[in-house]
Amino acid sequence: MKPVFLARMRACTACRLCEQRTQVVVGTGDESARLIILGEAPGRTEDEGGEPFRGRSGRLLFELLAEIGVTREDCFITNVVKCRPPKNRTPTKSEIESCRPWWEQQLSYFRASIVLTLGNTATQTVVGHREPMSGSHGNPVAIHGHVIVPTYHPAAALRGGNSVVAVMREDLDVVARLMKERA
Repeated sequence: MKPVFLARMRACTACRLCEQRTQVVVGTGDESARLIILGEAPGRTEDEGGEPFRGRSGRLLFELLAEIGVTREDCFITNVVKCRPPKNRTPTKSEIESCRPWWEQQLSYFRASIVLTLGNTATQTVVGHREPMSGSHGNPVAIHGHVIVPTYHPAAALRGGNSVVAVMREDLDVVARLMKERA
């Protein structure tokens, strides 16, 4: 990403989340990656360390991705909201809309054609519908040159156990198939 874009994003004060953040969590990974992973918002670990999905959810996510041959280094990882909401609450609609230009510009910048959205917030924000994850997961949607593949957020799998993990594995098989088709 261009340094000017990064500097503008890191200085953002478009919503009140800027008041309590440690830092803006821009995203990390391979800028030429074929896969973008788009989550909801940084948690405490991510806010402190500056990288998304570094806590328990991230460990589970990358264990599951390793099963389809994808490593952290193979993708770019970011969130629809770049600053941590207090107490890890779900971001508000206005907070999501304040960050929309940032993640939209990130998606347009990267050549990746496959976007894995994690959880309702990321999926509903990108796809623009209010369908629950139970009805949208694993069903690819084409939007602006990208194929969006929704799945559950790994935090839901940590709470929901093996049944959610099994569904995530099926959804990641869809990602693996799409990556092979687009190789």
